[in-house]
Amino acid sequence: MPGFFPQSLYELAACCPFPLYAVGGSVRDLLAGDASATCDWDICAPASAEELIAAAKRCGFGVRAVYRNTQTVKLRHADGTECEYSRFRSDRYVRGVHTPTEIVFTDDIALDARRRDFCANAVYYDLRSETFCDPLNGTDDIRRRVLRTVAPAKKVFGEDGLRLARLARLAAQTGFLPDEECLAGARENSALILDIAPERIFTELRLLLSADGKRGEREATFRGLHLLRQTGVLQHILPELAAGDGMHQRADFHKYDVLEHSFRCVRYAPPDIRFAALLHDVGKPFCMLRDGNFYAHAEEGARLAADILTRLKAPKALTEETRALVALHMRDYRTDMRESKVRREIVRDRPLLEKLLALRQADYTACRDDPSPAPGVVKWRRILEQMRAEGVPMCIKELAIGGDDLAAAGVPARRIGPLLNELLAYCTQNGALNTRERLLHRVRRLTDIKGDTHV
Repeated sequence: MPGFFPQSLYELAACCPFPLYAVGGSVRDLLAGDASATCDWDICAPASAEELIAAAKRCGFGVRAVYRNTQTVKLRHADGTECEYSRFRSDRYVRGVHTPTEIVFTDDIALDARRRDFCANAVYYDLRSETFCDPLNGTDDIRRRVLRTVAPAKKVFGEDGLRLARLARLAAQTGFLPDEECLAGARENSALILDIAPERIFTELRLLLSADGKRGEREATFRGLHLLRQTGVLQHILPELAAGDGMHQRADFHKYDVLEHSFRCVRYAPPDIRFAALLHDVGKPFCMLRDGNFYAHAEEGARLAADILTRLKAPKALTEETRALVALHMRDYRTDMRESKVRREIVRDRPLLEKLLALRQADYTACRDDPSPAPGVVKWRRILEQMRAEGVPMCIKELAIGGDDLAAAGVPARRIGPLLNELLAYCTQNGALNTRERLLHRVRRLTDIKGDTHV
């Protein structure tokens, strides 16, 4: 298909003394009519890594990495195109071990197709002749939007547990659904996901939670999460969350059980808080089994969310942010918190405020699929707008005085940070208090009360 693949790949194919194929997601997306969703370029050929590298260098590609054992090469062209090359091969596995125990290189494209996961990902496109090669009839699967394994499903999933997570992620991203044999094979081998490195599981989960960005389909992530539950994979990778399956909630607030509510919260949440949405109620099963109620589930959930993301080797920043959002998601849920306290909490949580309000809205909507504004969010946004109109400082940098002013006035260095925080809290109730004269007066009063005569 002229124009679909980067021009640099067509040029590389013309430089190669062997046929060069595109394969995998790019060809699948091309045939499915989802061309705009493609961002990964996988290429392959019956040629060694050295042969490919020689041709690639002649065509303006730089080599980013070479894996001699699998004859895989990562390339980057001067135009910014990145791609991954793999030599035709056949892999043999020990059950559950993600890395092949034996690799045999081949010229047979059908054998190469058999080492892949799903037939929809095993259609090849010859970049020079501009023709398709389809050893396993994957084109028909793409037309029917079906995920069918390249060999008996029990064998495919038994060879590599990571394929269990890939199944859910690909179903989410593409809208394809597994056939019955594929589903049964995944269920039978679901425990093999535990043999996969946690960071690999995290990567697949992260991609699943952002799957709606691939094709712009709202239900994508929701579908993928349900498939994780349906195959039994969820209970192995997130047992704390899966424990909410079938756990009923108060019918006057909730239409769904704890797990389904969590899935729906993800469905309604923006992409940047999906982990917090997924785990916001993870403390409920724990509290119910321990205490017989959901009290303190936000606090326990924050602890569990941090444990889960640490176990999955998630980035520390994401782990801490998710922990904080889960801990705070129930604040003022009855909307009876005093405005003075709301003001202090708005300033205290300012860096996370927009994400926190988005999580509360998604949580509210997920209770009964009600898209109307959450009362608590409406209240907090009203107060926030009042604070902005009053000129209330939202952080220490917005105070009329700073650390240098306090130091010049004689405040000891150890007192400066705490005093600035006290001044910020003081101004939350009235923006008119944020003047140099009033704040310095406040400092003198605070230090006098505490017996400090430096100011």
